[in-house]
Parts: sequence; C-alpha cells; structure tokens
Amino acid sequence: MLTAFLTQFPKDAFELHLHRFIQTEQKLERTVDFIARTGGIVFHAFVHRHFKEAIEQRCREIGIPFNDLTGRFVEFLAVASGIQPQPDIRRLHRTSTGYHQRIKALEFTLEHDDGLGLDTIHEADIVLAGVSRTSKTPTSIYLAQQGFRVANVSLAINVPPPPQLLALKERVVGLTINPEQLVEIRTNRNVSWRMGNTNYNDPEYVNREIQWSRRLFRDQGWPILNVTDQAVEETAVRIIDLLGLRIPQG
Repeated sequence: MLTAFLTQFPKDAFELHLHRFIQTEQKLERTVDFIARTGGIVFHAFVHRHFKEAIEQRCREIGIPFNDLTGRFVEFLAVASGIQPQPDIRRLHRTSTGYHQRIKALEFTLEHDDGLGLDTIHEADIVLAGVSRTSKTPTSIYLAQQGFRVANVSLAINVPPPPQLLALKERVVGLTINPEQLVEIRTNRNVSWRMGNTNYNDPEYVNREIQWSRRLFRDQGWPILNVTDQAVEETAVRIIDLLGLRIPQG
C-alpha cells in the first residue's frame, strides 16, 4: 500500500525504512529509538490495539507525524459488514494450507523454468512463452508466490518450439515486447557479460524474432500480452485476467 502511495511523488523524494515483525515491547522500543534519532514520517500497520496506541503516543511525544494504515480500513469493514474483527497478529504468518500450496507452486515453477520439465508442463496452471528477455522468469516467480504453478518456455526463431508446448491449447500466454526496448535490454545484458554485439541484440534480427513469435502465438490461438514498460506485478495481473483465473485463497 505504501509503495503505491510513493509512486505519486517524485522519484527518491523519500527514503523508505521498513521495520518488520515488531511483536514485543523491546522491539517496539528499539524502533521508537530509531525514529527519534532519524526523524521522518511514520506509517504503521499494527493489528494489536496496545501497539497502535504505544507507537502513536511516542510519536506525539517526539513530534513525529504518523498514520495508521490499517485502523480506519478495519473499522470501515467492520461497520459495513456487521462483523467484528478479532485482532490476532499470529494469523498474518500462520502456515496454513494456502501457505503450503504457495510453497509447492514455487517448487513446481522453479522446476519448470526456461524450458525445464517439459514432460509435466501440462500440469501447470499457467504457461508463459516468449523470446529471450521478455520477463518470463520473474513473472513466473511472482505468479508462483500467488499460488499458481507456472512453467515458462524460451523461444528462438531458429529452434523449433518443443512439441509439449505446442500441444497445449489453453493456459498459455505469449509474451511480446517492443523490439527497440528488447534491443536495449539485450545490449545491456551483453555489456554486463562483457560480450560483443551478436544477432542476439541486432535490431533487424530482434524485430524478425518478435514478428515470428507473434505469428506463432496467433497460429496457436494463444492470447498475446505486450510487456513493454510493464512492471512484473501488472503483467501478472493481466495474465490472470486473460486466462480467467482467480488467485488461490488461503
């Protein structure tokens, strides 16, 4: 939530310090001492009333502005629904069935990264296909953290796509990107790896590769998603929407 707020301000306007898992008086005191030394603006998301009141009282004493990120929303939800909340910090980190499902999804995704595990690719909830450097792996990992079993396959214009991928008619999304941006991404990768220019980042070759992948996606009947200038989080949401999926609960 706070990250979303900060996007509305100039880049680097604020320096963000995160203090997590404050569940004891000692940790709370250490956090308050840090705030007193450094100053700034405090946002907190305490669930327990005692900790809410303690941090707010200390902020008043040292003249630090503060805001409760959860209190008003919980109160609104309680009034609107007629259901009274039952504050319990342990619920935030409980290893539920959903937690174990996300762990298994992440394991599956790592075992099916970049063309691995093709013999069981049909077991995936989502399959991402695209030429090199179209955000397949980071998007797969993010989706796995939401509980989806994801496989991704890298495509190359001179290499026939694996038959296991072509056999799938559903759950596949083809990722594409603006050729100019892809050239820039691949060139930066070559520089970081101290490689010279090759077909990999040649503008004409990259453009042909993108056009070829688009034709493949259309021929297969797979939905196409352009990831140009798109954050992984947004790409993931669009993929879920394209496939008509729902984020697993729990």
